Amino acid sequence: MVIEINDISRTFEQKKEKIEALSHVSLAIEKGDIYGIIGFSGAGKSTLVRCINLLERPTAGTVTVDGKEVTALTAQELRQTRKKIGMIFQHFNLMRSRTVAQNVAFPLKKSGLSKEEIRQKVMELLELVDLSEKANVYPSQLSGGQKQRVAIARSLANDPKVLLCDEATSALDPQTTHSILKLIKDINRKLNLTVVLITHEMGVVKEICDRVAVMEHGRVVEQGEVFNVFADPRQEITRSFIHTTSDLRKIEELIEEDSPVVQLKPGELIVRLSYIQRNVSEPLISTVSRKFDIVLNIIFSDIAIVQNAPIGGTVAIISGEREQITQAIAYLIEKNVGVEVIKDARVSE
Repeated sequence: MVIEINDISRTFEQKKEKIEALSHVSLAIEKGDIYGIIGFSGAGKSTLVRCINLLERPTAGTVTVDGKEVTALTAQELRQTRKKIGMIFQHFNLMRSRTVAQNVAFPLKKSGLSKEEIRQKVMELLELVDLSEKANVYPSQLSGGQKQRVAIARSLANDPKVLLCDEATSALDPQTTHSILKLIKDINRKLNLTVVLITHEMGVVKEICDRVAVMEHGRVVEQGEVFNVFADPRQEITRSFIHTTSDLRKIEELIEEDSPVVQLKPGELIVRLSYIQRNVSEPLISTVSRKFDIVLNIIFSDIAIVQNAPIGGTVAIISGEREQITQAIAYLIEKNVGVEVIKDARVSE
């Protein structure tokens, strides 16, 4: 494990009142992982990530990074350790009076490298983030995505083993967010860099993370591989996040509105089908249609590839003989598909 967070808590005093921002949080993050930490505003996720490099010092518990217990280091030892922990922020934190190259070079000020070695390293980093041609411009001349690329290059100047990303894409539009996430993933692979990514957007986690921890009220309430957490969420807060990225919940709105789309004939029903395991590969909808002589009319479909496996599902109206529909549903469940009956107009026996 590159990062081990063991039973940490963080308490603040505000107007003589104690506020517990973190409560008994434990995480273990493996080398080379992109680890997402997600939560709504005030969940404690930013406080947690800042405890990793001790920008916030835990009130209790220990933090170990690359084998060193950072919570036990002297001030001088901590300064040296922090050089191997890069960090990028939502608002970039670039120095406006310095050029792009000077911003990237800033962490190398006391590195012992010569001016030429620093210049060469800066150009290599700018090439890595695809900004070589912007070396001599100032931050005010850059777009938001370009500013974040500069911040990423600067964070890599001291060859860190860990990169902390605190809401790094929250100020960016969707297209730019996608390009920055792709860059982070490329850097993760090329440099075997461990990335800890704080976000309030499940779409960000879905796009690049290997594992995820869900936070609520200063606690980690759920954690695991992204696929497993998406496919089978255990906590209501996790389900809330997942629903923000899925169209499959629109069916409830249509039923509430009594939309013509969801008007059923006798014997029909509406089901939500969802993938809950990785090994769903056969064309199940066409298979059950043929095998059981039923019709599935798809209303919504929302399938994404997460960790190289399909996840999501479909909402469909099923028509056919009652017994055949029952057998088809049993068959889907046997094939590791989650089946939720949303509306049922089958005639009771």
